[in-house]
Amino acid sequence: MERRPHRRTQAEPRHIWAIRQQLKNANRIRDLALFNCAIDAKLRGCDLVKLRVSDLAPGGVLRQRATSCSRRRVDRSCSKSPSRRARRSRLGWFAAAPRQPGEHLSIRQYARLVGEWVALIDLEPTAYGTHSLRRTKVALVYKRTGNLRACQLLLGHRKLESTVRYLGIEVDDALALSEQTEI
Repeated sequence: MERRPHRRTQAEPRHIWAIRQQLKNANRIRDLALFNCAIDAKLRGCDLVKLRVSDLAPGGVLRQRATSCSRRRVDRSCSKSPSRRARRSRLGWFAAAPRQPGEHLSIRQYARLVGEWVALIDLEPTAYGTHSLRRTKVALVYKRTGNLRACQLLLGHRKLESTVRYLGIEVDDALALSEQTEI
């Protein structure tokens, strides 16, 4: 099986807001909660679909931070802090969702949902994938701060070089940051 290259497209803030608005208007509570979680948690799709209500709200009380273990990196866990918006949408989902034991999304179903969300705002679904959502917030953090170490920690990467490659940072980006700094 041939391995596909990373998609370099990440959603822009205006796209995020537009998708959120479309999901709210359509009263797609579960999708809105999942979308907000995907943006804020910065998890791989395979880890996101494995999250359980007990990971996010043990005993019905929503945690400030959810801890998850990556399927690929089981020796490390990364604490994820959702925004207020994500916490509110999850609470709405938990309250409205019937509790069906063993019911969860597959990675493929999640990928189809991402395609649907992107198509809601007339973007090309093939240009965006589950990793686009993972990368979006971290790319914005990097653009605003230039702090690669923070991005590395948010993504759970061991090597800084992996983060550089993941975000698609080029020499031109580094030079632009340098030019913004006056001494």
